[in-house]
Amino acid sequence: MTIAERHKFILDRLNEAGIVHVADLSKELDVTVVTVRKDLKLLEDKGLLYRSHGSATLTSPYVNDKPVNEKKLVRVEEKMKIAQAAVELVETDEAIIIGSGTTVVSFAQMLPKNQKLTVLTAAMNVTLALIDAAEVEIVQLGGVVRKSSSSVVGNYAEEMMRNFACSKLFLSVDGISLDFGLTTSHMMEAHLNAQMIQSVQKTIVLVDSSKFGKKGFGKICNLEDIDMIITDEGIPEHYKEKIEEMGIEVRVV
Repeated sequence: MTIAERHKFILDRLNEAGIVHVADLSKELDVTVVTVRKDLKLLEDKGLLYRSHGSATLTSPYVNDKPVNEKKLVRVEEKMKIAQAAVELVETDEAIIIGSGTTVVSFAQMLPKNQKLTVLTAAMNVTLALIDAAEVEIVQLGGVVRKSSSSVVGNYAEEMMRNFACSKLFLSVDGISLDFGLTTSHMMEAHLNAQMIQSVQKTIVLVDSSKFGKKGFGKICNLEDIDMIITDEGIPEHYKEKIEEMGIEVRVV
């Protein structure tokens, strides 16, 4: 097989799966790992893919911080379906934590207004979504306001978190990576989210399929630290398979 044929094979595989792995390509092409890495570097130099540890993707795996007003206009239908599926997991009289992000705001908006709940959150837009729900007791964390996400972060919020124990955490993230886990674009928010995970029995991640294979600046936790992911039908099949092999439930809506 010529270099051009190998490159076409690699790009075809990428278009099919969204990601390729060096070890797999080495076997399929019957060439050394070194040769595959050289091929990937050449393709990256041409702007045709992005290399990572032992793999390559069509799009950059790194995400930047974007304002919540911009995020809420993206993948609206998928987020609504994910939020509705999450609402079905909430039981009366539970104490739950709701993180920050547009998907969990949709989740908060869909919670029944007459269901008795205690909701702890760092997100001010989540609080506003529930402010008229007479049966929902809201515990608003305090701290430094992060305007781009309409939420608070910092030591005060983390110290408050240590005083509570809740049943479930409903969390949105900026990226889910098989090798790096769950991430968000803001370091302090990542640290607060990690503290939230320590305060609950079950962590449920609400995330649209565009977040798989992405990495934000701040690591929240490893994949093994969560219990369930609710996402849409666009999730890459190999991600679903690998995550389920870890014992994590993946619900596709």
